[in-house]
Order: sequence, then structure tokens, then C-alpha cells
Amino acid sequence: MKLAVSTLGMPGEGLGRAIEIAAGHGCHGLELRLHPDTGVHAGLGPEERRSVRERVEQAGLEIAALAGYVGICEPGPDEQVVEALLTDLRLAADLGAPAVRVFPRGEDPAVGARRLKAVSGTAAALGRRVLVETHDSMATGAAVAGLLAEAGCPETTGAIWDLLHPWRHGESPAATLAALGSHLAYVQVKDAVSAQDTTPVPMGTGSVPLAEAGELLRRTGYDGWVSLEWERTWYPQVAPVEEILPGAADWVRRFTA
Repeated sequence: MKLAVSTLGMPGEGLGRAIEIAAGHGCHGLELRLHPDTGVHAGLGPEERRSVRERVEQAGLEIAALAGYVGICEPGPDEQVVEALLTDLRLAADLGAPAVRVFPRGEDPAVGARRLKAVSGTAAALGRRVLVETHDSMATGAAVAGLLAEAGCPETTGAIWDLLHPWRHGESPAATLAALGSHLAYVQVKDAVSAQDTTPVPMGTGSVPLAEAGELLRRTGYDGWVSLEWERTWYPQVAPVEEILPGAADWVRRFTA
């Protein structure tokens, strides 16, 4: 498994500091949150995109994924959602990121499936994938797997297993992993106080079944990205991500066979 860290955990910090933190704590990559606050977003021009890519590569890092905010099942016309996702996919191609994260944000998997199919040709041509996170309206592995199965384009889609959300919605790690199966493309790791109180806490000090999930991933031979999603942007009172990364690195080492 390869360790990345999300810039969600670095509110107010620019790309330079994010690179410094990742490179200084044994990370292989960065998960870049697409937002003006981070300095990485779809509004960047060609020179700015080239600069982002070069700065990350020169530090010996990879861009593990772009954390976009498109709601793939969001109610409303398809055109706006599809165009926003295509824009993020083109940014990913320019930055050398293999994939773009999307949220479900809607109850109807047929809507999301239709939109994933609509971008699949461009995604394939660009060599990028769309990864649906276990989140909000489809927080379980079963729900995301159902959406991806209906889309029927495995070459350009996949799932992000956020270890917190399926578990806090009553799905065990074993059930999540079994449901996602071959769709699993990326893992976001974090710990929290409880299923009801999602305040982030250092790895291994909360209630998320991290050891169980890690052992399952080890047994299945998962060798993809594991990203520490330390949600300091939403919980500004918690410790800096630099204090949490050593625990995430230990977790990856422990469960990398």
C-alpha cells in the first residue's frame, strides 16, 4: 500500500507546505482537494497546471487523486454535472492524477450511472477514472457497488472506501470489502470518537475498526493508495496533520504484506 495525505487536513496551507508535509513524513503522494483555498482547482491556467505537476514530481511525490466535489447522483439536469466532472477529469490529466473523487449526493443510482456512462469515453481517452466515495446518501459499500454495477464501465470507474462512513452506517468492514470487490480502487483512512461523534482523533485512539479493516486489506493483497483524510478543514480545533501522519504511516506498514 502507498501512503498519501489529503490537503483537506491542511486548511490555509498552500501547495508548497502540503508538499513539505507529505515528503517529510514518508508519504508517497498527495490527495489534492479541489478548492480555491488549496491553490488547486479547475480554474488554473496551463502554466499553473504545469507548475503544480512539476512541483509535486520534483519532490518525489505522486498525485494520488483529485478530491472533487461533484455530486454524481445529485438531482437536476445531467448537463451541469457532466460538464463539471469532465472539467475535473481534464484537470486530472493535466496534473498527472490517475483519478477524480466524486460524491453520490442523491438517492437514485440510475442518475449517477447515466452520468458515469456519459463521461466514460472522455475518461478512457484521457486515461483517468472516476472514483465514487462511500459517503452521504450512499455511505455503504453495498450502495456504491450497486451504483457502479449499474453504470457498467469498470475501466473508467471505481470506489473509494472511506473507512469511517460504511461502519458508522452499520456495515462491517468485511461486508464493505465484500460488496466493493473489484470496484475498490482507493482507501481513505481516519479515526473518530464514535459512530455518532465523528470528531477526528489520532489513529488507533478512536472507535473506527482500523485493525480489522487493515487486516482484511492485507489478506486480499490490496496494494493501492491509502490516503489519510484528516478533516481539520471541518474540525479546526484538532491537531495539525503532521502529528497524525506518523500513526497513518505505522498503519500502512503494519498491514502491507
